Amino acid sequence: MEADPRNPARVQGFEVDIASLLAGELGRTPRFIQVGFTSLDAATARGDFDIALSGIEDTPARRARLAVTVPYYVFREVLTVRQSDAARFRTLGDLAGRRVATLGATLAFDILQREATERGTTVVAYEDDVHPYGDLALGRVDAVLLDAVLAARGVRRNPGLVNAETPVATGYYVGLLAPGSPLLDRVNAILRAAMGDGRVEAIFRKWGMWNDDQPRLYASVQAGDEAGGPDASAAAPVMDQALRMSVWQATLRYLPALFRAAVVTLVLSCVSMTLAVALGVAVASGRVYGAAAIRAALTAWVELVRGTPLLLQLFVLYFGLANVVQLPAIVAAVLALGLNYSAYESEIYRGALEAIPAGQLDAARALGLSDWQTLRLVRGPQALRLALAPMTNDFVALLKDSSLVSVVTVVELTKQTSIFAANIGSWLVPGLLCAAMYLVLSLPLARMARRLERRWQMVQP
Repeated sequence: MEADPRNPARVQGFEVDIASLLAGELGRTPRFIQVGFTSLDAATARGDFDIALSGIEDTPARRARLAVTVPYYVFREVLTVRQSDAARFRTLGDLAGRRVATLGATLAFDILQREATERGTTVVAYEDDVHPYGDLALGRVDAVLLDAVLAARGVRRNPGLVNAETPVATGYYVGLLAPGSPLLDRVNAILRAAMGDGRVEAIFRKWGMWNDDQPRLYASVQAGDEAGGPDASAAAPVMDQALRMSVWQATLRYLPALFRAAVVTLVLSCVSMTLAVALGVAVASGRVYGAAAIRAALTAWVELVRGTPLLLQLFVLYFGLANVVQLPAIVAAVLALGLNYSAYESEIYRGALEAIPAGQLDAARALGLSDWQTLRLVRGPQALRLALAPMTNDFVALLKDSSLVSVVTVVELTKQTSIFAANIGSWLVPGLLCAAMYLVLSLPLARMARRLERRWQMVQP
């Protein structure tokens, strides 16, 4: 679904029409609730809404933990590539060792995870279905694997792309309800009736999605076979394996990926903080020692960065500047975090520099020290002691804010945890494990900073 261009406050799409059909038969008024795609299962289990409809794919794991409707649409997973690559990238086998984009927590993601193990394919997971195709057109990835509905939309938006003719797998769209929902039987009855009298067909014809696969599915559903359809999903063995594993077995399987993601988070945070400190020192020095014009320009820069969200800055660097300079995702992430936190660091350093008593500065000048010597020998060391505690706080905050970079395909700790949680259908164990890892990363730094503070207090005259 997407915003109606005639009225952006409204949403439109085939799921909206399906929801309206169900609501009308149930005697209710449909109301759209915004939920992140990877959080749909957890939100459904919580009972945040009556039914989830968002191109949700039928899997054994979902059927084991949620109430799942009869399938109402057959889709085919297809590869999308640039037109210039259409002759050489026709199947997943042709993309061994290449970067292939998809959505997290989907059938396509599970298929690509298997390809990553078998052929070394690099899986690039996105939060939405728009940017994968935009990045494919820009050359940041070599292909996109998603269902044909999204692929057709992606090609329409990016004329330089083309969909491969041979599908990779087949799957089914379903609705999700909370476990034990009393509405399930009524919703299934409405869907079966609407398939039989042509109302569902009319919706898909309206959106240009009707094809020869649907009548076979509807015949199977009418016959009472809820898992009906032309073919079994290519990822079913993967899903069945995940379903058979306990939460602890799944946790052990995901631990290596979580540890790798934790390393990415730590390295990303350290490099970004180094950049933030360097820029912060430069900006603070310019605001304390610079001419009036320099001070005004630097003040404006600090207020601009502090007054706009980090997420917006990240989008501008990675997506907004793509037509000018195509920054790699990790570079854009480092720049966004570094530039954002440099503004806050500069305020810490400026305040620390200006907190040094004026008498000490007068004494340094009386001794014939230059401004640079005064900064290096008198003002700077004392300012560093004052700035250490807030610097430590900022690093811990940056460590946590690094979770935002998943929107530009960097798979850090929180992103890997969300994939883990989506696959097992629970946030409890993944969330606790992720929290423990963040504590392991941040607590040693805080402890080291406290030791330094105590040591400097002991040597302070």
